[in-house]
Amino acid sequence: MHLVTFLHEGRATVGIADQALTQVSPLPRDVAPDMIALIANFDSLKGTLTASAGAPLPIASVELLAPIPRPARNVFCVGKNYHEHAKEFAGSGFDSSAKEVVPEAPVIFTKPSSTVIGSGKSIPNYLDPTDSTDYEGELTVVIGLGGRGIKKQDALAHVFGYTIINDVTARTLQHKHRQWFIGKGIDGFCPMGPAILTADEMPDPTKMRLTTSVNGERRQDASVTDLIFDIPTLIETLSAGITLEPGDLIATGTPAGVGLGFTPPRFLKKGDVVTIEVSGIGKLENPVG
Repeated sequence: MHLVTFLHEGRATVGIADQALTQVSPLPRDVAPDMIALIANFDSLKGTLTASAGAPLPIASVELLAPIPRPARNVFCVGKNYHEHAKEFAGSGFDSSAKEVVPEAPVIFTKPSSTVIGSGKSIPNYLDPTDSTDYEGELTVVIGLGGRGIKKQDALAHVFGYTIINDVTARTLQHKHRQWFIGKGIDGFCPMGPAILTADEMPDPTKMRLTTSVNGERRQDASVTDLIFDIPTLIETLSAGITLEPGDLIATGTPAGVGLGFTPPRFLKKGDVVTIEVSGIGKLENPVG
């Protein structure tokens, strides 16, 4: 099932989209007041969701929002989680976080919920005073069943579904402040969407592939099997001391091919269009403003 959030009759509405994301059927607000509420109650609702949905609307006729327009908590993110990107970042001159190339344990940081925007919205490059805005396409886990102390062997049972995030980064600020929060926490620097693909339609996330293009030029192309720390490991690591909650988001890291990896770096400019696609989920596309 593909679930989206969109503006309908002036309000944010949750809906069920078709696989091609060409139409969406709105869900009644007493069934799904918002995406987080739907996730929290999905097990009891899923058998009746399709029957309760309204008449389909063309997606082209509505305004898509991020699937979770305002996450309840910061987005959990994982740095340097693909081997080739870890090497790329280490050799770029922008990595001030650690001396090792490949991390010994997951590198976790967060992006504030105010960074989240939907597919089609402009990435506000003008808010980066250093003009070093970069893209990072990432498969993102959406937590369903919450919990603390989740073991790897049980982790996928806690996954509600998957979406796409662009972990947009002001590289100079990321380097200057050592920790990454300021460089990655700028308003609008977390495009998300276009939909959440429920986990029952993707029981093995390692079969997914991620690609990123800028102005139609392929920059990133990697299989989820290339992750240094896989999804169960990330869930176990985070939940060891942090209780995960329904609707929490874990951006799993980006593969090689980001702008800083080129010589000279190829940072985003006004008018560029970034398109990230993950097999089964759809395309997250945002212009740069």
